[in-house]
Amino acid sequence: MDTDTGTDAGTDTGAVERAAARRMWLLLEPLHAVVYYAPEAYEEAAALGYGTAERWPAYFAWRAAPLGAAGAEETTAAFHSFSPDMVARYVPESWRIAAPDAVLAARTRAVTRTYAALLGPGADTPGVAEAATLARRVAGAAVPAGPLSAANAALPRPGEPAAALWQAATVIREHRGDGHLRALREVGLDPVESLVSFAAIGAAPPEVFASRGWTPTAWEAGRSRLAARGLVDAAGAATEAGRELRAQVERRTDELAAAPWRVLSDDEREHLAKALEPFWVAAIGSGLLPGVNTLGIGKV
Repeated sequence: MDTDTGTDAGTDTGAVERAAARRMWLLLEPLHAVVYYAPEAYEEAAALGYGTAERWPAYFAWRAAPLGAAGAEETTAAFHSFSPDMVARYVPESWRIAAPDAVLAARTRAVTRTYAALLGPGADTPGVAEAATLARRVAGAAVPAGPLSAANAALPRPGEPAAALWQAATVIREHRGDGHLRALREVGLDPVESLVSFAAIGAAPPEVFASRGWTPTAWEAGRSRLAARGLVDAAGAATEAGRELRAQVERRTDELAAAPWRVLSDDEREHLAKALEPFWVAAIGSGLLPGVNTLGIGKV
């Protein structure tokens, strides 16, 4: 990902807003993602009847449940980067195991238990409630950009402060994600090309993106299409044009993600950032999250 925060940030309001949106995303993303890896979430998934030998049965259930009993085609479109064949292995089978409402209730329990395990007594403090209140304001200002942000925004607010914070963070990150898909489509990158082009700039090795279920044949076909556009070279590395295209995608993503953050003042955003730090430290320090990821966090 392009990590440019705008060298002209002192004079360019747009650059300042993009940088702020990216910074808050980097703080919020681990808070959201840790639930997909936490033992407590696996226990809740197993209690519903999902297999836990791998993380995907629970992942698809947790993330897709706000959409209702969505089919494979709808889920594939919403998730974008996953192979349709991979999605079809888990959806709609997810809803034959447990109804979406039951999954959502278990997801809230998983979040509450995970945060309690990570933070101990710190998960139930006034600071968490305050962070949840600020994050909810941002989430409430996030005009749905696609199905995942809209579906999560429509859910009832959990009563527990930690779960309320997670839900607000999830609305914000799915809003960003839906905007990211818009940015990818605007530059003509399909799902496979999006992954290949991201690997080409060093976001993560291609084998990391294999978790999205695309076959080697599909991956090579995507690379060939990018090569024909002059975006990757013969070795699969991004050309200058390819790097600029990805930078354009990231700038556009940050631009679209910035809008809801305008509801907070600079001081309020800084206050929220400080309140999120213990969660961020706990999530990163837990060892649950992969060091190399498909979002490119920590790499580019």
